[in-house]
Amino acid sequence: MKNLTVTVPDEVYRRARIRAAEEGTSVSSLVADFLRTLSAEGERFARLEKLQFDVVRAAGPFSAGDRVARDDVHDRTIR
Repeated sequence: MKNLTVTVPDEVYRRARIRAAEEGTSVSSLVADFLRTLSAEGERFARLEKLQFDVVRAAGPFSAGDRVARDDVHDRTIR
């Protein structure tokens, strides 16, 4: 486990101590939980980004010229 020194304004530290006391934990624990959350969000984003690229790759190439005409889709052609 690594130690980390962080400098914050006095008011931020005061509020963090109050919050930690309310939750029955320490400021250090609050910071560690926050950093774990940031790390997990980054990992989640990376997984979603990979999934997006996989879906786009699986869809294959397409062209706007291949689209069906609006009237054909809605059966609005004049008969």
